[in-house]
Amino acid sequence: MKNLNKIFVALLLVFGLTTQAQDSDNPWSLSFGVNAVDTRTSAEGSGVFDQPFKVKENWNVLPSLSYLNISRYVGDGFSVGITGSVNKIDKLVYQSETNPKDYLAVNPGDLSYYAADATIKYSFMNLIKSKIIDPSLHIGGGYTWLEDYETGTLNGGAGVTFWFSETVGLSLQTTYKKSFNDNDTNETRATGVPTHFQHLAGLTFKFGGKDSDDDGIYDKDDACPDVKGPKELNGCPDTDRDGVLDKEDSCVDVVGLAEFQGCPDTDKDGIADKDDACPEIAGLKAFGGCPDTDGDGLTDKSDKCPTVSGPKENQGCPWPDTDGDGVLDKDDKCINIKGTAANNGCPEISEDQVNKLNAYAKTILFNSGKSTFKQETFAVLQSITAILKEYPSSNFSIEGHTDADGKDAMNQKLSEERAAAVKNYLIENGISTNRLTSAGFGESKPIDSNKTAAGKANNRRVEVKLVK
Repeated sequence: MKNLNKIFVALLLVFGLTTQAQDSDNPWSLSFGVNAVDTRTSAEGSGVFDQPFKVKENWNVLPSLSYLNISRYVGDGFSVGITGSVNKIDKLVYQSETNPKDYLAVNPGDLSYYAADATIKYSFMNLIKSKIIDPSLHIGGGYTWLEDYETGTLNGGAGVTFWFSETVGLSLQTTYKKSFNDNDTNETRATGVPTHFQHLAGLTFKFGGKDSDDDGIYDKDDACPDVKGPKELNGCPDTDRDGVLDKEDSCVDVVGLAEFQGCPDTDKDGIADKDDACPEIAGLKAFGGCPDTDGDGLTDKSDKCPTVSGPKENQGCPWPDTDGDGVLDKDDKCINIKGTAANNGCPEISEDQVNKLNAYAKTILFNSGKSTFKQETFAVLQSITAILKEYPSSNFSIEGHTDADGKDAMNQKLSEERAAAVKNYLIENGISTNRLTSAGFGESKPIDSNKTAAGKANNRRVEVKLVK
């Protein structure tokens, strides 16, 4: 047992230097079990593979845990490892001196056997496409101690592992160990380390694969190593089971479509519900997914007349034309009275009506030298007011005139005051002030002679003129 430390030092050395992977999922493997040593192949004249399985006659088996192997995968079916083994040699096979065809198994005295072997192994498992049977070949070298003798060996052999699961299997292996100090004569055979076969049988455990999220998929194959997910999605979760991974799904808890990053499109208008202002009614992208039935540029929910096209300024409804004169109410200054487009929807005053106004105006009577009305004039003023109300968009100028009696300045002032008096009466009786202006012209615009009483009466007048 004095050389046992050497074995474990060698094991640790190889363990530390081999830094590849046992297979694509688990980088390491550990094997342990029993080993058998058969020295028959060293007997002079025997063939290397002559009757190798005479177990009772030739095999040396230590009935306990007697070998340990650690290895690591290096890619493409290859792995490297080291094996340490112990045994007791109580059957050393020699060729019979009296009959060369006979072989004798002699007990040399329970010799202590230790071996440390480095191995390069190639697995055929992927080639035969099996997940259970794993045949292999191996070569390597090692060092063997047999009681007081020691030597290096050149090794080669084959093996097979039967995998019970992904990480546990039963391994069987046989190795031919060519000794570098195997003696050539039968007499000196016991003074060296003979060439021999070593057979191993034991359990193999693969380990080292990392599965951080414990979803049964190793991190190296797991597209989402920190989150559990199914194998068919490479280890990534799909909470809503819509085929879009959570990491790419903008609507993780709602079944959706891949084209919308996992979000639904309830109304099937090509806009994901999360971006659709009207998710249950098919609409247009330009309106955030809302419909515009009448195509007037306003969404139905903002359109007071969703089925009739109308301007935005009127909340999607067409402008009305209350009086039916062809001028829309928005442009019609006389909404309830038919008019003309030229006069903004209001009726246009005719020349006859203007003449009628002036006929009335000429009958307006003032107290002498004053701008106050005589009583009989109020009926005339009311008639003028009624005509002006019929044409609410027409503007008028009220002009005052006097005869030539008196001073010019006095006449000018009086004409202005009389025109203003008519204007004020009309305003007080409902005519808009911005429709009326007034002016006085004194005696400067006579329409008759100032030399007769009749002529002077004609010159003292008020005129109503249409302002165009």
